[in-house]
Amino acid sequence: MAALPIPKYGLDKLYLFPYFQTREQYRQAMGQEPPEFDPTRPPQAWFDPSMVHSTKRTVIYDNVLAIDEKGHPKRDEEGRPYFEPLMILRTEAATVNIPPKVAANEPGTDVPEVPAPVRALDADEELIIDFGGIVMVRNKTLNTETPVNFSAQDRELLKAIARKLNVPV
Repeated sequence: MAALPIPKYGLDKLYLFPYFQTREQYRQAMGQEPPEFDPTRPPQAWFDPSMVHSTKRTVIYDNVLAIDEKGHPKRDEEGRPYFEPLMILRTEAATVNIPPKVAANEPGTDVPEVPAPVRALDADEELIIDFGGIVMVRNKTLNTETPVNFSAQDRELLKAIARKLNVPV
């Protein structure tokens, strides 16, 4: 799939499977109650429908956001987030594990969520850390930066401000 025709977008645009923020969202989309939350497993808001009837014991997804033990995105040597493979039991891949989220500090919510499998990035896409530490996908062919050109008047105004603030120019 090619990059989306917008400058940047969330990882949710790359998800391979349904993703549910809440138990209610699952209930509305699937028409049934979600499985009971298992606090011994990490939270998981997605499931792979093809694993429901699979005979495999484990499954490997090629691309999920690489996260550390606190759930923060890992960064490569250039400071950018990246994808890594995820190996998970078939039984876990086939079901969501959504906490009730009715109060803070509920059991099981103190561990990072299992990252959702995503498609590979297109050649025109790259992962970036955006405002607030959010991982986004940037379309490299669309220029979101507007060039900054200062006029002579702008420069004089900036110098006057600097002098007023006793900043050497």
